Amino acid sequence: MEFWTGDPTAGADAIQLSVDDAADEIVQTSRQQRLAFPGDPKCVICGRYGEYICDQTDDDICSLECKQTLLDRIAKAQSSAAIKKVPGKDECFYVSDGRSESMSLTADQTELLRKKLGIHVKGNSVPPPVLSFSCCNLHSKLLNNVESAGFDLPTPVQMQAIPVALNGRSVLASADTGSGKTASFLIPVISHCAAFRLAQNANNSTKRPLAIVLTPTRELCIQVEDQAKLLGKGLPFKTALVVGGDPMAGQIHRLHQGVELIVATPGRLIDLLAKHDMELDDVTMFVVDEVDCMLQRGFRDQVMQIFLSLAQPQVLMYSATISDSVEKLASSMAKDIVLISIGQPNKPSMAVKQVAIWVDTKQKKQKLFDVLSSKQHFDPPAVVYVGSRIGADLLSNAISVSTGLKALLIHGEKSMKERREAMRQFLMGEAPVIVSTGVLGRGIDLLGVRQVIVFDMPNSIKEYVHMIGRASRMGVEGKAIAFINEESKALFPEFVEVLKSSGAAVPRELANSRYSSKSLPSSKSWKKRKLG
Repeated sequence: MEFWTGDPTAGADAIQLSVDDAADEIVQTSRQQRLAFPGDPKCVICGRYGEYICDQTDDDICSLECKQTLLDRIAKAQSSAAIKKVPGKDECFYVSDGRSESMSLTADQTELLRKKLGIHVKGNSVPPPVLSFSCCNLHSKLLNNVESAGFDLPTPVQMQAIPVALNGRSVLASADTGSGKTASFLIPVISHCAAFRLAQNANNSTKRPLAIVLTPTRELCIQVEDQAKLLGKGLPFKTALVVGGDPMAGQIHRLHQGVELIVATPGRLIDLLAKHDMELDDVTMFVVDEVDCMLQRGFRDQVMQIFLSLAQPQVLMYSATISDSVEKLASSMAKDIVLISIGQPNKPSMAVKQVAIWVDTKQKKQKLFDVLSSKQHFDPPAVVYVGSRIGADLLSNAISVSTGLKALLIHGEKSMKERREAMRQFLMGEAPVIVSTGVLGRGIDLLGVRQVIVFDMPNSIKEYVHMIGRASRMGVEGKAIAFINEESKALFPEFVEVLKSSGAAVPRELANSRYSSKSLPSSKSWKKRKLG
């Protein structure tokens, strides 16, 4: 194993490696380090291969850059922890220890904290945010798992949603992609399931499911279950993955063995319930991830069918964008629901730098090849979104032939095995580009993705927001390039507003289009509304 020694602030010359290959050049920046393979140690800062161990903290680190970042954070946290919070002052809550403060926040402190972090709540008697996971009264093993998984401090959505859910309240939450929504519902789910099992009679052999998580795609189900297993390790908590593409017999066998959590796509779960006897009487927590997609499209009837088969469960719903109609439906599904939004709802993350390019349909392929061949404009790993499966097939081949770059392919007609292998290769850095339909637009944690190229604009701005959100994980700045032309004229008014709100330039052709100004206010009335 590699170790760093010497002055932590010194350069590479002052650092030695206690291994035979000490002559190898030390990785300077995280971008020079490869992604972590399954089972590899992961850098505590960026998640890449933790090739080294920091001599001061014993944490896994991928490079000199991340080591310095770690030491800087520790120094900042130590200095901030010494600051006492005085009501009415402007100190930062977020970096303080929070082990006692969060449980005794005054109303004024709670309001200030929410204002600072962009936390908006709606509901009766909403619990205040927590400043650390240790304030959540979690089982010690779950708390250790949370810390081992790299969750040092809760993100804003976790700070507010976790205490609400732990109190048994239903939640409808919206927050940017990469903001930690998955952990914000898994931690309460695991806490509830483990506590229930531990309180049960040890001789009780009946282990019916206690919670269900629904997501729109197989890939997202796999990701959610993987994180659930990680957080629930060592606890009386087992999971079952119920998705299409895998044999149903194995899934049924898993359920009959007894599980606490089912992670499923709606169609496969309904199919299983219809053909096999499985009781859901003990399910008391019902989670719908990517809720705006699940309740507004073909999934809606399936989701409601599953929901109505349960006996008034606690409902947890999450997405990056939430419409008024979804809000109304969610309120009808759960009484006294708490609405939580982080930042500006339904707006793309400010951590994504957007560039819109006006390009005719016949010229889009060449423009894409130009971008992928440009050292200035191409920032891999990158996802290229297309509108059809056939288009994805053709474009991935064309990229490889025209640019020499290896381009992977994923869409709904690919088998589960093919999709998993494509994801594995992409996440392991074996290809700089993956071409996809909207299957990767929702919730998939594409670690390390720096750029999204929207080759074909989707049918709605909400889908566009989800797509470009893949380029920003936990606030790290990413890039998004969108190809736009008259074929997407229905989106022009909203798209112009999205670009303006993020400070991005609006192409001249788009700004001058009669479709762009069709439903927009005049410049005079716009100024009046802004100033008013």
